[in-house]
Amino acid sequence: MATKKRQRQANIKITQESYIKERDIEYVISAKEYEIGLGKIMLGDCTTLLLSRIVGTVDLTFLDPPFNQSKEYAEHDDSMEPAEYWNWMKTIAQKVYDLTTEGGAIYFMQREKNTEHVLQCLRESGWVFQNLIVWKKKTSAVPGNHRYGKQYQVIAFATKGKTPRVFNRLRINPPLPQGYKYERENGMFVTDIWDDIRELTSGYFAGEEPLRDKEGNRLHKQQSPIELLTRIILSSSMPGDKALDPFAGTGTTAVVANQLGRTSVSIELDLKNVNAIKKRCEEQKPSDDIGKFYAGYRYTSNLEEIWGQNKEKQFLERSLLKKQISLL
Repeated sequence: MATKKRQRQANIKITQESYIKERDIEYVISAKEYEIGLGKIMLGDCTTLLLSRIVGTVDLTFLDPPFNQSKEYAEHDDSMEPAEYWNWMKTIAQKVYDLTTEGGAIYFMQREKNTEHVLQCLRESGWVFQNLIVWKKKTSAVPGNHRYGKQYQVIAFATKGKTPRVFNRLRINPPLPQGYKYERENGMFVTDIWDDIRELTSGYFAGEEPLRDKEGNRLHKQQSPIELLTRIILSSSMPGDKALDPFAGTGTTAVVANQLGRTSVSIELDLKNVNAIKKRCEEQKPSDDIGKFYAGYRYTSNLEEIWGQNKEKQFLERSLLKKQISLL
């Protein structure tokens, strides 16, 4: 069922064509594109679009696919057979690898129970493992009868080749752990435990950031927070680099990349989500402004260089906008 849905996406109205050859059969792959700031959204299936190479070369990828948990998606069957699902994931990882510049990075997010499969996918598709990041959530699931409650997701960080082409050693200054007596002079390096980024999952008060419909219902229950993508993009790219998100969802990668001076390609199968991403990028809400995270990285030695924006200009623009709104 899922395979048929993915195959049907090859019939999307053609606005750009790329001819490829696989198993001696010639295909025409197409996608409808929309410009969004420094990047673009491609309406279509990532499996075929990555195969077609119309995405172009990329420097960084955030891979956050459906987790095969039998959730409801308009254009995807989330109840695939496990073997089929992980073969699909391996195909995506391989195609992203082929498009990635030497030393480029991938951040593959998944459920903690799937860690073994994630690492296998990356290893067998050519990626070199660097870190297994533990994204510790602020809330936890209810414990089962035979196991502990879950409170984290894994994000596998890997590169094309042994040495990353870019790795910016970010410094943060979280609250001191209990028992520490002395304040830090210049913060601390970010480690592989990320316990300072709040999740936006359902069941947790998430403020204004999640996209909602007119009735206030969440448009996407698995929306990634802009703070998470800010850290990933700052760590593994520079201004002018290209970020890829094959399962764009609500477009968080594009929103953050645009503010950090990176180009982006967001691929999304659901037209409803594509329209939401377009609107989100065109009418950026105050809750999507990543400027509030700048001070948190102030001890990073090359922060001005990697942020890629004029902070004073941004502040003045936001202040002017607030003033104009107040006069309405």
